[in-house]
Amino acid sequence: MHLEGSCHCRAVRFSLEADSPVPFMHCHCSICRKTAGGGGYAINLGGDARTLKVKGAKHLGTYHAVMREEGKRATRSKAERRFCLKCGSALWLWDPRWPELIHPQASAIDTPLPKPPEVVEAALDFAANWEDVPKGRGHRHFARFPSESLAEWHQRHGLEG
Repeated sequence: MHLEGSCHCRAVRFSLEADSPVPFMHCHCSICRKTAGGGGYAINLGGDARTLKVKGAKHLGTYHAVMREEGKRATRSKAERRFCLKCGSALWLWDPRWPELIHPQASAIDTPLPKPPEVVEAALDFAANWEDVPKGRGHRHFARFPSESLAEWHQRHGLEG
């Protein structure tokens, strides 16, 4: 699926091809919550990094999140969270562990996206106490992250590109 995206002020526009275009995961970790606002949904779309085209790249910033785990020393993530320097919109994540993938924020995509048949509520151990996490049919809850990969979730639902 061809995806087009942009920041709020439209200074940055991008496109890429995605084999995993269904926004199925709501991540409630503090990094997604604080860098993308509310529930961050960066890790649930998978695009082919080779196809990424960017207009307005001079307006891109990069953030490497600080990983804080109880009882461990804080470390800086190698993953790059890209955002617009003009308006602050979160745009995508790229991680050197999976260099072939770009994970665009579902909220930055302008192309109509397919509605997921189920939603994974992930990283609930880190959800803010004020969050109203959806429950009931169609929502699967995980304290951390499911073992099922992005591609496996799409395959299980017959949604691979």
